[in-house]
Amino acid sequence: MTGPTEEQPDRARRRASRNGPAKPTIADVAALAGVSVSAVSKVVNGRDGISPPTRQRVLDAAAKLGWAPSATAVALRGARTRAIGMVAGRSPDVLATDPHFTLLISGIERELAPADHGLLLHIVGEEPGAEERAYRRLAEERRVDGVILTESRVGDLRFDLLRRLRLPAVLVGAPWRDDPVVAVRAADQDAGVRAAVAHLHGLGHRRISYVSGPQDRVHTVFRRRVFAEAMAEHGLRPGRTLISDFTAQGAVAAMRELLAADAGERPTAVLFANDTMAVAGMNAARRLGFDVPRDLSVIGYDDLPLGELVYPSLTTIGQDLVQLGRAAAAAMFGLLSVPHATGPVPVRPPRLIPRESTGPAPV
Repeated sequence: MTGPTEEQPDRARRRASRNGPAKPTIADVAALAGVSVSAVSKVVNGRDGISPPTRQRVLDAAAKLGWAPSATAVALRGARTRAIGMVAGRSPDVLATDPHFTLLISGIERELAPADHGLLLHIVGEEPGAEERAYRRLAEERRVDGVILTESRVGDLRFDLLRRLRLPAVLVGAPWRDDPVVAVRAADQDAGVRAAVAHLHGLGHRRISYVSGPQDRVHTVFRRRVFAEAMAEHGLRPGRTLISDFTAQGAVAAMRELLAADAGERPTAVLFANDTMAVAGMNAARRLGFDVPRDLSVIGYDDLPLGELVYPSLTTIGQDLVQLGRAAAAAMFGLLSVPHATGPVPVRPPRLIPRESTGPAPV
């Protein structure tokens, strides 16, 4: 390997004089430092296999030429990107109809903005491997200082991946198994579903069904278990549970299936995994000729703004999504030792918010 020569930095200057101002390239940096292009790439991306003297020679060459590709300029200076990443493994169409993420992101931004940090959001869809590729790009290109994870899954592999990528991570929700990942969630996660079942039991309901989200989501499994336990605590038969997909279309299909049963088996109350599904299910019931809440009581989850706008207004289990977003960002600042952090943000337990969509069980 030859060392740097006086002719090599002149190469970029001669090219600039012939063709006008031109930015130096990675090849120019490699030539000046007397290393290969791949060695420069390793230095830029923080990979192993480069000796400290060689690493310093590359950084000196880059500084002399004023070279830094846009995605790695901050990394070359040894500073942070002041950006936090978030990868959404859902289709844009689903996200467009689910205000859940909007409120969560609002909370994250409330903490990031005052500390002069930004959120880099990637919507990658549900194609297998898409999320992993997105995380690898974020890490290799040094585009973010850390990532906030949502939608904890059964058998989640993201935590090990991010540790291998040396990318700090904070999870919104509970991991499937014990894991050292930093996780933020409300205390007493059982409270909301238990309060909903107690509310319906107090109104005289004995046939209560639950329409949940996909089976691979941790909170879906968790809430189904809590629902079954709460029903048993009140001496009720296990309510029928249907698996859906968090969408309005899924909720409509589930409601039609539940209400197609014989009168003695039909539920008199239905809990839904989110408010969007609850509103869609409530509308489907009314189209089928059932009055809400006279014939059927409906409860949602999340306390989204639309719950107060529909008629009848939606009884729901409120969780403070904005506060959860703030808590996630604050936890990330703690991991990164950001001096402007406000400290840990408390998140109150889920709570029942009774409105017009629940009433006494039909006689």
